[in-house]
Amino acid sequence: MKPEQYDAWYATQRGAWIGGEEYRLLDSLLAPTPGETLLDVGCGTGYFTRRFAANLANGNVVGADIDPDMLRFADGHSDRSIGFVAADARQLPFRDKSFDLVVSVTALCFIQNEKQALSEMLRVARRRVVLGLLNRHSLLHFSKGRNGGLGAYRGARWHTHAEALRLFNGLPMCHAGLGTVIVMPGGKRWSRRLEPTLRRWLPGCGAFIAVAADVLQDQRP
Repeated sequence: MKPEQYDAWYATQRGAWIGGEEYRLLDSLLAPTPGETLLDVGCGTGYFTRRFAANLANGNVVGADIDPDMLRFADGHSDRSIGFVAADARQLPFRDKSFDLVVSVTALCFIQNEKQALSEMLRVARRRVVLGLLNRHSLLHFSKGRNGGLGAYRGARWHTHAEALRLFNGLPMCHAGLGTVIVMPGGKRWSRRLEPTLRRWLPGCGAFIAVAADVLQDQRP
């Protein structure tokens, strides 16, 4: 998919709703404070990077991605205050503890060695890492994720809650929060209205998982 097509989806009614719900969950787990720095790993077209930057007063925000076409689009459609860097998530070109916050929105679902990528995110983080993942216990997986996946989900790795938490096993981090959104991924008006109720009735069944972990105190400089 071309960057223009990918980013344009977020301007559709369904895309704007899904993107907004995912962003609000991620932001609640990041809990940024003014002046903090943030790295968005696998930033793609920069949709979430721009939203993080808009909410991080006096902070420095950088997006990193391995796809040059995505990076060109992101750089050309973002404020000059946001930096974009070509990088492999498994070998980030930053010094240890370069950013207060590190976030990655579903990029880990398409990386072969997810543990290596997560270790790199931890290495460059000072305070917190937040991951956005695809939930295997969801209607979206039932419709788009089975048998190798369809469309944009082809080849994606889907996680359960337990698997998402186990990603941090063996790393010097402690669990800081987990949530899901988008129970009904169709995005129709009735499903948007029912979303808060469905989350209460079906906790943990949203298509999008966000999980946060803090860098342990003795790992900070």
